Amino acid sequence: MERRAFILGSVTTALSTLTSSANARYQEVQMFDTAKQINAGVLDVGYYEGGAENGQAVVLLHGFPYDVQSYREVAPELVRRGYRVIVPHLRGHGTTTFLDPATPRSGQQAAIGQDLVHLLDALSIERAIFAGYDWGGRAACVGAALWPERCSGLVSVNSYLIQDIAKSSEPASAKVERGYWYQFYFQTERGRRGLSRNRADIAKIMWRDNSPTWDFDDETFVRSATSFENPDYVDVVIHSYRHRLGGADGFPEYVGHEDKLAKQPVISVPAVTLDGGADGVVAATDGKASASKFSAKRVHRVIPNVGHNLPQEAPSAFVDAILEVSSL
Repeated sequence: MERRAFILGSVTTALSTLTSSANARYQEVQMFDTAKQINAGVLDVGYYEGGAENGQAVVLLHGFPYDVQSYREVAPELVRRGYRVIVPHLRGHGTTTFLDPATPRSGQQAAIGQDLVHLLDALSIERAIFAGYDWGGRAACVGAALWPERCSGLVSVNSYLIQDIAKSSEPASAKVERGYWYQFYFQTERGRRGLSRNRADIAKIMWRDNSPTWDFDDETFVRSATSFENPDYVDVVIHSYRHRLGGADGFPEYVGHEDKLAKQPVISVPAVTLDGGADGVVAATDGKASASKFSAKRVHRVIPNVGHNLPQEAPSAFVDAILEVSSL
């Protein structure tokens, strides 16, 4: 009798585990099934959303050359934990388009930071956690620095990501400079044409270089690569890298914000910063060099054996960072 009860209990546990796993997979697929669209600032933003409207809002921001699929596991887990989760395509990616054909296809840091706040306005979200890596981490840092009243907490991979454009001509170490090959390539018209013709090939090379320990498969890459077919992708990317290295001017509508960013403003909201221990483009640090850029409580962690696309490579660590910043 006891053996039968034990067997039945084991079967029930196994079925419960399978059901939980299936439900998690179902939520993951459902959340990224169809993009919603909303007019926000100069953009018609494509985004994915999950969770109750009264939950703590968190905006998950992807990098380049990546897309919303970086949060394919992170977003549903946060929904299960009670958050309202917003995952937008950045300008030039996925289903996000410009409302006016005449709007400059800017990729400068002030533009992507402003896009974040315009999205909050469009969704009637007063405050949210800003979380991201690469371009998305920069947008989150810009948003937190310039509009702290809209940010309840920051999660940023590679710490303080606001560009010091005045010092953009100063070289880094030779090893770091080698990893920035694409940034120098995009300063040229040859690079523009190359990105236009070979956007997926360039992205795949960067994925491998940026994350040498990440064994992604073709299905994973293709799922994201469709976002690079956006008609504004090349213009936005090229302007982003030319502006940051002094090869292109910013646009007039962002002058005020860029002037503030040029002063390297301190981020005054609680923050959790992360580094991937195997990041192939931005080396992991102990976070001390950027400590003065955070005036509120800030926690820094290095995630071992993880590369540049941290939320997709180590989703549980990124979820933990969201939970941690919620309690700071």
